[in-house]
Amino acid sequence: MKIESGAASVCEICPHYCAIEEGRVGFCRGRGNVNGKITCLNYGKITSLALDPTSKKPLKNFFPGSMILSAGSFGCNMRCDFCQNHSISMANSGTKTTFISPETLVEEAIALIPDGNIGVAFTYNEPLISYEYIKDCAKILRENQLKTVLVTNGLVNEKPLTELLPFVDAMNIDLKCFSEEFYKELSGDLNTVKRTIELANEQCHVEVTTLIIPGKNDGIEEIAALSEWLGGVNCGIPLHLSRYFPRYKYEIEAATAEKLFELREIARKSLDYVYVGNV
Repeated sequence: MKIESGAASVCEICPHYCAIEEGRVGFCRGRGNVNGKITCLNYGKITSLALDPTSKKPLKNFFPGSMILSAGSFGCNMRCDFCQNHSISMANSGTKTTFISPETLVEEAIALIPDGNIGVAFTYNEPLISYEYIKDCAKILRENQLKTVLVTNGLVNEKPLTELLPFVDAMNIDLKCFSEEFYKELSGDLNTVKRTIELANEQCHVEVTTLIIPGKNDGIEEIAALSEWLGGVNCGIPLHLSRYFPRYKYEIEAATAEKLFELREIARKSLDYVYVGNV
């Protein structure tokens, strides 16, 4: 995807600061230049909609036992070759979608209250590239006493994040690793994600997920450093150590259950809640 400067507009949602020419799209594929203005191209364009347990987000300490309407679009501002949802996160505007307005999405959420629904989780792809849509939905959800949840990679600039946080009830934030080098490999930025966690912790419920990938982020020293830092932010933030399985472009063997439980014991030295998933 070619992104050039010149007669271009700059997107300020994330640290990529894409300079996008008229009619072109940014790195995330979900934002582009329309008539000289940066526009949310995937606004209301839903690829996946399902009623899930909150524990599947995963959120273990946020309304446990509840359900939440989960909505996903397309696009992502990172490039994880092990992505579990690559069919939509790596997709573009050519993928099949259904338009659902904020009002209609909230109506669907309300209709599911008898089934245990507590709100809407924006998930499956990177939700924050749909900043405008999420903000519009979150305001209406709040008016109807429903919850807004974000499942995000946390790669977002501070200004849009702080504007959105007053309307957000919970976030699960991916902390891919505790290595700037590996984050660069994924087209991300460790310090930005750390700052997202810090800011979110001040205003809403936060849980963090780290997908454990053998040889990439499964070192005892790295998990110790990650959990020590997270505990310094808030030792009550739950950390989910999730088991990687070969997916997309990665063929590395899956992490063993024994390894995840070993890392859990390391993380427990700094955190009150450490969960192991997909074992």
